[in-house]
Amino acid sequence: MAEIVAPSAPRSKREYSQEERQSVVISFSGDSGDGMQLTGGQFTNTSAVMGNDVSTFPDIPAEIRAPAGTIPGLSGYQVNFAANDLYTAGDSPQVLVAMNPAALKANLPDLEPGGTIIVNTDPFNRSGLRKAGYETNPLEDDSLSGYDVHPVPLTTLTRNALADIEGMSNQAKDMCKNAFVLGLVFWMFDRPLDYTLKFYQTKFAGRPEVVEANTRALKAGYYYGETAETFQTQISVPKRQIVEPGVYKRITGNDAIVLGLVTAAQKAGKPLFYGSYPITPASTILEGLAALKNFDVRTFQAEDEISAMGSVIGAAFAGSLAATASSGPGIALKSEGINLAVVMELPLVVVDVQR
Repeated sequence: MAEIVAPSAPRSKREYSQEERQSVVISFSGDSGDGMQLTGGQFTNTSAVMGNDVSTFPDIPAEIRAPAGTIPGLSGYQVNFAANDLYTAGDSPQVLVAMNPAALKANLPDLEPGGTIIVNTDPFNRSGLRKAGYETNPLEDDSLSGYDVHPVPLTTLTRNALADIEGMSNQAKDMCKNAFVLGLVFWMFDRPLDYTLKFYQTKFAGRPEVVEANTRALKAGYYYGETAETFQTQISVPKRQIVEPGVYKRITGNDAIVLGLVTAAQKAGKPLFYGSYPITPASTILEGLAALKNFDVRTFQAEDEISAMGSVIGAAFAGSLAATASSGPGIALKSEGINLAVVMELPLVVVDVQR
């Protein structure tokens, strides 16, 4: 079946000002289940395709299953996109997208004075404020007077946009509110919808109801931006003017580790063995290496961190270029095996992908 990419939303006829900037830093923050990594990733991909340089900083919570609505349970994604070369993800965001009170409280100190805040007002109830440690509602007092605040009932608007989808629970609809806010931010920064719509069609090809729900939410967010009077300015960041001809690829730090490990093994003339236990945010290293078996790469998904470390020790002892990766909790579990490797003077690589 031919792939159909829906066209971008049409321009609004209402009056709003246009502003051009050379760079913008946006921070997306919400609960671990709010899809902030996906939202930030899609905004980054679209900006890269449009010719901007991009630099990102995913912020994964260190705690395992921290309570929803609390600061320890936040997941964030900061993206810096510009018309010139970038070398960092930016120091202070100019725009904060806060999906709940905890996201606002945790990230407000980093926001530039006078910065823009898009905040989901629905969780600002007694329970949500208490979980975040607020004694009063910051949306109702003067604590945000120095910022450009846009209160948006994201949860309610997303449910309304998906109201006529039969058999879809409110819980399932709420999972699409990240698509709504992504569409809104796309309008704010003059980004097209096409690439994300195509992404939905590819990623959820076997689940047409998910494609439909996310597509509706994305477009609803875009149209909300162009029709809501609260948004009076659309910002554009021009593409880079001087770019050497060639093929470019956006990669993450984990992607770079995958390429580096395979290259090192090939140059050393040794097979690469990678043993690990899946853990966010290190799992994509295992996924990336598993796709490169034609380069004499052997991957092993262990049943736990301890056995993963044991497999790497064995591979190193047998003469392979041996490597493993994990995050904070996993590194702690691997520590005894790491000490054994040190005592035995075995060369191996341990990657700590920090949260």
